[in-house]
Amino acid sequence: MASNIFILPLLLFLSIFTCSTAKLGHQKETEMTVYYHEYSGSRNATLIEIPSPSTGPLNTTKFGLMMCTDDPITEKIEEGSVPIARGRGIYVISALDGSHAHMLVSVVFINGKYKGSTLEIQGSYALRERATEVAVVGGTGKFRLARGYATFEVLHTDSLRGYLLARSNMTVLHY
Repeated sequence: MASNIFILPLLLFLSIFTCSTAKLGHQKETEMTVYYHEYSGSRNATLIEIPSPSTGPLNTTKFGLMMCTDDPITEKIEEGSVPIARGRGIYVISALDGSHAHMLVSVVFINGKYKGSTLEIQGSYALRERATEVAVVGGTGKFRLARGYATFEVLHTDSLRGYLLARSNMTVLHY
């Protein structure tokens, strides 16, 4: 009698699981190149220190430093181009020598063919390297169940203005 108590729920679960009608379709691969425009140290900063904005130049080599970001992302390299997305997230300097930050960024598409979709990026970002690679660990909308990688290459910095331009090449598998 006690074994029937376990068999009936198990059979119910298996019948629901095997009769599911959810379909994901075919997996797609999307490659794109976008440009992050990062501003710090001004009233219109898109990168600030947590818990409060910095009063001087941002010291990005201090272990444990946390930064919040909301960078415009464009398809064109020119500063002032119309953003297709925003890079919203946090960076935490996670290496004792200040060489790496842990990056947690949501690429939130606000214009164009991916509007309303997101990509989730996470990984160890090498601050002293010209280029680094991190993982794409998820997504929503047109990037549902995304996985892949994104490379970041710093193209230009202007410390007087607190401006950084980075190119990101992303390869994403999704449904």
